[in-house]
Amino acid sequence: MDTKAAIIALLTVWGVGAAGCIPAAAEDTAIDGDVDTDSDNPLLNKVWIQQGDTASPGAAQIFLADGTLVTDSCWETYRLSKWQQVSDTAISWDEDGMTINADIVSVSASELVLNLHLVSENVEQRFVLADVPYVCPDMPK
Repeated sequence: MDTKAAIIALLTVWGVGAAGCIPAAAEDTAIDGDVDTDSDNPLLNKVWIQQGDTASPGAAQIFLADGTLVTDSCWETYRLSKWQQVSDTAISWDEDGMTINADIVSVSASELVLNLHLVSENVEQRFVLADVPYVCPDMPK
């Protein structure tokens, strides 16, 4: 999945754009001879929705195989960052000029748990695979 496909997936989660044209169970296909060698990695190319009381509504992360991390929520502008898988159990990404290191506590086809190593504390974040279609809730008035 390339960056264009990720943006289309993000728009689909938002319920706008070309969402009506995208099949619900689209298959990954190689474009221009590119082959997705990371297809066995359950972390990649999925829209992960953050769970928990402190999560912003619709807070999502998409770890693309090309090293792009798409971070978004229903109430904030999306962010594109560089990320890398440091080992089988660790990832890192750049956020506002700082490197965020995180341990992959667990990852499956439908759940992801990260332990972020922040400056002053470690924070556990839980994610589930996004339901499609997904529509952000209305903002409180």
